[in-house]
Parts: sequence; structure tokens; C-alpha cells
Amino acid sequence: MGTREVITHSPEETITFGRTLAETLAPPKLVLLRGELGAGKTTLVKGIAEGFHAAREEDVTSPTFTLVHEYRGPQVTVYHIDLYRVDTARELETLGLDDLLAHESLLLIEWGEKFPRLQLERDVEIALERMGESQRRILITGR
Repeated sequence: MGTREVITHSPEETITFGRTLAETLAPPKLVLLRGELGAGKTTLVKGIAEGFHAAREEDVTSPTFTLVHEYRGPQVTVYHIDLYRVDTARELETLGLDDLLAHESLLLIEWGEKFPRLQLERDVEIALERMGESQRRILITGR
């Protein structure tokens, strides 16, 4: 896959790009989403989930408090995971992420860079950076 960079100019463009990204994220995959609060990680997930027909964009919300949201599509189950409030490897283990990574699963993990194990195991990393009010730089790195 290598590295790819895209600039989006609105949340709608970020969602549209997420839909097209779904074509390159055939499961099983573990994807780390990097970026500050408000960088657009959940906005991108809206498009990816729609791309897999797993959820409508308005049904995708940040899993900050529930930690894991599951969206089941006809072929793919998208798990949107937020580790912002998870601080230790032991807490991470209790989430059972290994059990989620099945043949038809795509794990989209926010704040996964906090855990070296996830950095090693990731298939793709997507970094989002704010470049203005609604402009985002999206850098995709994969193996």
C-alpha cells in the first residue's frame, strides 16, 4: 500500500474520502487513527462505515465513553474503538480486541498509538491533521 496523502476541505469531503477508503481496507485489518481531538477521526469513520454498508453516517458517533462501537454490514463488521480513556496494557486487555479481529472485521482504533503492541500489529495507520477550520491533511500508511 505504501503512503498516500489527501487534503479534504470539508467534513463532507472527509466522509466521501472515507467511503472510497473502504475499497482499500479489506478485512481483516487493524487500523490506527491518529490525530488531535477534533482532527476528524470520527468523521472519517462515518465514511468508512458507510462504504462497507455497515452504518449510515448519522448513526456513527464517537465511542469516547463506551470505548467500542460495532457496526455490522452485510460482509464486514466495523469496530470503532476509542482508547483515549484507556491507560494501561491491562485495561487494554480487558477490551478483548484480539477476539474482535476476525476474518470479516475491520478495527478502527483511535489513540492506539498509546500502546506499542498496537503500533506493531497495525496494518494501516491513518493520520489526520487540522490545516484550518475545515481543511484536513490525511496521511495513510500501510503495509
